[in-house]
Amino acid sequence: MAEAAAAARACTVCAPHLPLGPRPIHQLHARARILVTSQAPGTKAHLSGIPFEDASGERLRDWLGLGRDLFYDPEVLAILPMGMCYPGRLPRGGDAPPRPECAPLWHPRILPRFTNLRIRLLVGSHAIRHVLGPRMPLAERVARYAEALPAHFPLPHPSWRTLVWAKRNPWFDTEVIPALRREVARALSD
Repeated sequence: MAEAAAAARACTVCAPHLPLGPRPIHQLHARARILVTSQAPGTKAHLSGIPFEDASGERLRDWLGLGRDLFYDPEVLAILPMGMCYPGRLPRGGDAPPRPECAPLWHPRILPRFTNLRIRLLVGSHAIRHVLGPRMPLAERVARYAEALPAHFPLPHPSWRTLVWAKRNPWFDTEVIPALRREVARALSD
């Protein structure tokens, strides 16, 4: 895993398309129990080099019921985004989608190196579609999370926009978050 992680960290394949240049960000350890497959780092993560170093990271840690210590312990939780570099902004606002080259290049090299994964959290529509397919809208996919268990747990991206989405879908807070915390606790139990 260390060799694959170092190679991924040195990747410059998408450099011509990245407005802030390449800075692959991930958190990898072969013995991680939980894998977060997210979209792509934002500007704060790009600047700090730390995944989820922003308000969306706080929200995700709250959803999981994990403090920073466990969340940033690579032997507990690995983070392998769909795109490891900040992809830039869309003309109408919001971050651009992950670069399409990244996941096909790096996921096949890294995923087989995990030896202790108990669950993969699919955070955001890009990760969900990549792993589970495009068969249903995000709200339906998240509401039907149990169909993806025990291997996967689909979640919306924890951005500020999700606050509005969660108000329209109150079942997310009352049903999905408690189930997610149970699955995280199960993954961490010996």
